[in-house]
Amino acid sequence: MDLTKKFGWDNLPGTGLSSKDYEKALFIEEHPHLAYNYDDGIAIHHYLQGLKAGKLIGRTCEGCGRTLIPPRMFCELCYRATDEWVEVKDTGVVQTFAICNVNWDASRIPDDQPRHLPAVIAIDGAGDKNGLMHLLGEVKPKDIHIGMHVQAVWKPEKERTGAITDIRYWKPIKTSKKKEA
Repeated sequence: MDLTKKFGWDNLPGTGLSSKDYEKALFIEEHPHLAYNYDDGIAIHHYLQGLKAGKLIGRTCEGCGRTLIPPRMFCELCYRATDEWVEVKDTGVVQTFAICNVNWDASRIPDDQPRHLPAVIAIDGAGDKNGLMHLLGEVKPKDIHIGMHVQAVWKPEKERTGAITDIRYWKPIKTSKKKEA
């Protein structure tokens, strides 16, 4: 069978492929060895080491007054190098959230099991336009709200590996409200 006619390629220049030639040309068995290396760079390296130590590390930009977390060596708003390393609080405010009724593989979560609760959290001291996406815990979905104050719940020190998952989740905390005069 001439595949050029079957697929409408008969107006292309050259010689058409037979089914036998087509299979030889397009199907090759290969077993490559693909080694994977990752260089996290200066800023993310410090950030990951901070996570392993139970700390959130950011980088300040004197140009725009922001604290970047995760840190970056270059400010994308000011087009300049950032200035110094800082440790920020492991508390923040929920900027947005979702209540997920499906698992990561798109299978439905049974009604008797807890929901996945991803949220974007503005880290205290890093500005409200600089959030981390993570999971919420120790909270019922109906009680989550934008503006809710949360704190990181860390894995025990011996279990930390220098990954964002060193923070198990963020839990709600109560904050005192100052009375205005």
